[in-house]
Amino acid sequence: MGAADFDLTMDELRTVVRFAADGARRSNLQRTAAFASHRAAKEVSDDTARLAALACGDAAAAAYLHPIAKASQVGHILRAAASAARVAELRTGTTDSDWVRALADRASPPVPEILRRYPEAPTGKSRVSQLMSALDSAIRERD
Repeated sequence: MGAADFDLTMDELRTVVRFAADGARRSNLQRTAAFASHRAAKEVSDDTARLAALACGDAAAAAYLHPIAKASQVGHILRAAASAARVAELRTGTTDSDWVRALADRASPPVPEILRRYPEAPTGKSRVSQLMSALDSAIRERD
């Protein structure tokens, strides 16, 4: 890891993890689970199962957010939620923005302030990338 672009306190990191992984303490188990979940995602063909595995891995990886001002770091904060929103879309057959609004509402302070330290999430071609970008915008726009 290179030099930090800004400060990220342990309390702020815990807040991000609380949003992404229900507040679990940072441990080697999370790092191991993140890698195992991402490997599992590569081994399944069902889109919902793949997204669920990715969401698990991304939630565990949230504890390893770096204070480096790169858009790729936004995925540590939001990709698990974006994957969960995509699973909800697949299960309900909708592409409604209600999922994004509901998830954005869960991002309690200081998550919006932490997120604003990073560049905006790029809008990629995949639906998860689009959802992550929409979620990023919705959270940043909050007070």
